[in-house]
Amino acid sequence: MDAKTSLRNPSDFIASGLVPPAQAAAAEAASARQPLAIGPALLAAIDAADAADPIARQFVPSAEELEVLEEEMADPIGDHRHSPIKGIVHRYPDRVLLKPIPVCPVYCRFCFRREDVGPDGETLTPAELEAALDYIRARPEIWEVILSGGDPLLLSPRRLRDIVRSLDRIPHVGVIRIHTRVPVAAPERIDGDLIAALEADDSALYVAIHCNHARELTPAARHACRDLARAGIPLLAQTVLLKGVNDDAAVLEALFRALVRNRVRPYYLHHPDLVRGTGHFRPGLETGQALMRALRGRLSGLCQPTYVLDIPGGHGKAPVGPGYLAKDATGGWQVEDYRGETHAYPPAPPKAG
Repeated sequence: MDAKTSLRNPSDFIASGLVPPAQAAAAEAASARQPLAIGPALLAAIDAADAADPIARQFVPSAEELEVLEEEMADPIGDHRHSPIKGIVHRYPDRVLLKPIPVCPVYCRFCFRREDVGPDGETLTPAELEAALDYIRARPEIWEVILSGGDPLLLSPRRLRDIVRSLDRIPHVGVIRIHTRVPVAAPERIDGDLIAALEADDSALYVAIHCNHARELTPAARHACRDLARAGIPLLAQTVLLKGVNDDAAVLEALFRALVRNRVRPYYLHHPDLVRGTGHFRPGLETGQALMRALRGRLSGLCQPTYVLDIPGGHGKAPVGPGYLAKDATGGWQVEDYRGETHAYPPAPPKAG
């Protein structure tokens, strides 16, 4: 497998050995539903001898994608329902998504926007981008703007700088958050020009990196994260809980430790969305809760993300991790520790007078 070039169509994946020739028809059908792409950085992280390689599983098309379950949806978290104008998703009162670009450096086979992203999507025109910015300017309740897509770090440094500066000049915007796969999927893009484009004078700018397995943190990815951190940019990580990729306490422990060691704070562990053709990636909620319970005693708080579910239909995120409190007969509490043992905690004292 040549790890120096990108794979972008079924024949590339077959020639690389990642898709057997007998599965060519399934790969073609899968690529018709969602684009294909994986670049040199993550190709180099794949163990070609492992048929169940967790990196390959995220990006290699398979026949499993062709099975669509009754509960799965084209727009599982209600982006379209909450899009008042092109390029904006306004789901929560105080924050919006701004989606300037539809393309990604890789196409994850579990992507919740798999039917909207890709090279055939529409990048915002200058007029559409200005209209989206005007939408934000006109609403003082918007405190946080999240650049998403697609992957905003595929914009040229000039265009990215213009967007960041435009947002930074809006008085009520306090936080600009950029969601990206680039530091792990195309780390060579994290250079001086791109980092300079992320400079904000008034707003706090965060970069949230999508990373699902410790092996994605290649030497080049670690270097990219360190460069961003040294520039003073706070780094967060978002991880999707995926069957056959990271649904194991030891795998998640290794990932979260590796992220924190590279100055990236685990932020969310997402339960997979009800995306069409992705049932083979979804564990049960009880699996995620058991994993979070197992990690509680194995990792410090720095390494603990919040386990969340995006409620289908666009109703927002809800934390769905395990509970550790239960009321007892005295009106107090029973509190469970990380070993599974319970301990009494008294009720609140009565009000004076």
